[in-house]
Amino acid sequence: MIIRDKNNWLRLLFVWQGSVLPQILPRLVVLVLLSVGVVYAHGNLLSYKVPLNAAPFTLFGVTLAIFLGFYNNASYDRFWEGRKLWGALLNTTRSLARQALTMSSHSVDAQRTAYFVRLLIAFTYALKHQLRRTDAAPDLVRLLPAAVAQTVQKGTYKPMLLLLEMGRWVQQSKEAAQLDTTTQLAFDHNFNQLSDIVGGCERLAGTPIPYTYSVMLHRTVYLYCFLLPFGLVDSIGWMTPLIVAFIGYTFMALDAIVRELEAPFGLEPNDLALNTMSHMIESTLLEMIGEPVPEAPPRRSRYLLD
Repeated sequence: MIIRDKNNWLRLLFVWQGSVLPQILPRLVVLVLLSVGVVYAHGNLLSYKVPLNAAPFTLFGVTLAIFLGFYNNASYDRFWEGRKLWGALLNTTRSLARQALTMSSHSVDAQRTAYFVRLLIAFTYALKHQLRRTDAAPDLVRLLPAAVAQTVQKGTYKPMLLLLEMGRWVQQSKEAAQLDTTTQLAFDHNFNQLSDIVGGCERLAGTPIPYTYSVMLHRTVYLYCFLLPFGLVDSIGWMTPLIVAFIGYTFMALDAIVRELEAPFGLEPNDLALNTMSHMIESTLLEMIGEPVPEAPPRRSRYLLD
């Protein structure tokens, strides 16, 4: 996720890091070169004059902008829902840690309570790794006893195995008279919320925007941009490359941005900073049980949170 100051209007005009311009620059260069060639040839393709003017591009551009706007809204809704789910994960894990510390007969520094809190932290990292399809083993080994870590590593849906282990912790505490029935129900309510969060994240990760819809808009954007010089050359002449570059940047950049936002749990610069949020959850839970807070994960760049 890109985190930068937006107050300086002049700097925003020339910002490079955090923009999608580096990603689409080669395509823009090809588009500008095509525009220069079209102007030089006066709109001729070989010996054939392409009979286009600005009128159809004006009408078609409005329609394309509407569809891209819809695509952008759908992608941002997915991004924002993912952020809300991880915000709910932070709140729910804090609530469960507080309940383990204050609503049971375990002392604050008891190993049993620390084990439960580490299960919550491991649950967070396991969910992150499942969504990003990365290896959860290093975090599981770091946070859990060897036997539990080995058992969880064998599973496909590791967060749910950890949720099951937390349920066993509550059941054992109830059987040992360290929790009453009311407190057990409170834990169960928050466990249901964790299950809903996992299901919501899996739904976003496993159900992308329909592929054919994305392909149709992507093709339309590039067909529009690469035909545009033929429609403008007779009316604006040598200004064609400049205007085409500006219009092409607008449409191509929006197409690139929405492709990142529609998969919010990925590793692209505009995706959610799951590493940072996982570290935040680990830090706040360890602080609640009085254990040292680990160092923040290193950044790929100054303004980029992973």
